[in-house]
Amino acid sequence: MEFDYIIIGGGTAGCVLANRLSANPKTNVLLLEAGKSDNYHWVHVPIGYLYCIGNPRTDWMMKTAAEPGLNGRTLSYPRGKLLGGCSSVNGMIYMRGQAADYDGWRQMGNSGWGWDDVLPYFLKSEDHHNPDQPLHNVGGEWKVARQRLRWDVLETVQQGAKEFGIKPTADFNGGTNEGSGFFEVNQKNGVRWNTAKAFLRPALKRKNLKVMTGAFTRRVIIEGKRAVGVEFERDMQTLQATARAEVILAAGAINSPKLLELSGIGQPERLENLGLPVHHELNGVGENLQDHLQIRTVYKVSGAKTLNETVNSLWGKIRIGLEYAMTQSGPLSMAPSQFGIFTKSDPSLETPDLEYHVQPLSTDKLGDPLHPFPAITVSVCNLRPESVGSTHINTRDVNLQPDIRLNYLSTERDRMVAVQSIKQARQLMTAKALKRYAPDEMLPGTHISSDEELLREAGNIATTIFHPVGTCKMGSDEQAVVDTRLRVHGITGLRVVDASIMPKIVSGNTASPVIMIAEKASEMILSDAR
Repeated sequence: MEFDYIIIGGGTAGCVLANRLSANPKTNVLLLEAGKSDNYHWVHVPIGYLYCIGNPRTDWMMKTAAEPGLNGRTLSYPRGKLLGGCSSVNGMIYMRGQAADYDGWRQMGNSGWGWDDVLPYFLKSEDHHNPDQPLHNVGGEWKVARQRLRWDVLETVQQGAKEFGIKPTADFNGGTNEGSGFFEVNQKNGVRWNTAKAFLRPALKRKNLKVMTGAFTRRVIIEGKRAVGVEFERDMQTLQATARAEVILAAGAINSPKLLELSGIGQPERLENLGLPVHHELNGVGENLQDHLQIRTVYKVSGAKTLNETVNSLWGKIRIGLEYAMTQSGPLSMAPSQFGIFTKSDPSLETPDLEYHVQPLSTDKLGDPLHPFPAITVSVCNLRPESVGSTHINTRDVNLQPDIRLNYLSTERDRMVAVQSIKQARQLMTAKALKRYAPDEMLPGTHISSDEELLREAGNIATTIFHPVGTCKMGSDEQAVVDTRLRVHGITGLRVVDASIMPKIVSGNTASPVIMIAEKASEMILSDAR
């Protein structure tokens, strides 16, 4: 099998790349996806993310190593294993991040990646629900919609936030994302809108695009200092495909560095110890792993309608099922988080460094049944963590996940922000507007008061919100893996196009920034081919 371009990974970025690169009928494109089709009912019903995470039908089922900052806990680390990738199982929140994030990338030496440079690529594929909204576009493939339900208790939280100087905003995507408001979501008529629907489906009728699911890539084939193809398994067979132009890794922040290492690109000593041939030394492969850690505080409330009591009654379950079946609205159309706040842990900061996800529901921990009583979850995460981890293979067995070490809360500043964020959430719950609901703190609990106790409890209750980035970072320093055109340093014919190229994590959710990266990369790939 011979193609011009081979894309490894049919996820958030891969579907965009497949569409854009196959637009020229003279260009032959192969897309390899290890998982199955996204034709699975729980993918499309928004609340179905609860049944996709931890489900081997849709999830790689990874786990982190024991985290010292989380008091030795390991975390489930969901990654989408199907067409659409994480866009098929994520929280559907449309978020670009802050202008300062991308200007920071440019200041790090990555020319062409500042806010003014990347904004056109956000706009290119956007189809926003409000055609009059500034800095937005209509008519693109990526649907941005309002949520199709409301909760009085969340609107009251917004009123309470105003008491502490946090102003309402209608748009989190204008460049600063400061304020409080209701998240816009990637849905169409109450149904999840993933990149498989947005970008891949329209391209499938093209004869020059071949999509293979159930295709588990083993390695990139390197000859000299050039990527010439891939080796993969499908239907119990080991197959090879040749790339005339380029091989493009779009396997995500965990699997892209894994494949580079399995292909002999990475830290020589690490590869040699595993008996792998070293094709090229790149010490940054698998390093610079960053993620958003979310601290889940929970408050029992009185006199408020929440999802808890609805789900815990037979009539409630019937009602929400009928509501969705008839109108594609109600709780089954819910994103995991409906209401957000972007604010600062320190007033001296130029832009917000905290993101709140406020939900009209609660559990003891993620994955547990909802509580039978009314409660809300007030989660808060540090948008710009200093803690940096790594992900590396520790075996030649391609079927085993790499060793994932996030090093959460490993810096003094991250620990300070964690403590401050819990205190701030507590302060928010004292707002006069919320008094009628009598918020009663369950997690971490009012008996936890000192900074030392708060930090310990943060380690007990914090969890990932699944935003790994940075493991094939863009740049020109010794730890950089790709250049500003996302070409792997020292290897021709090989690029990485996914969240792993981010030199620093963005201040918000990561799906739409990955689409932007894929849009920009597609243009660069086609330009370089001329």
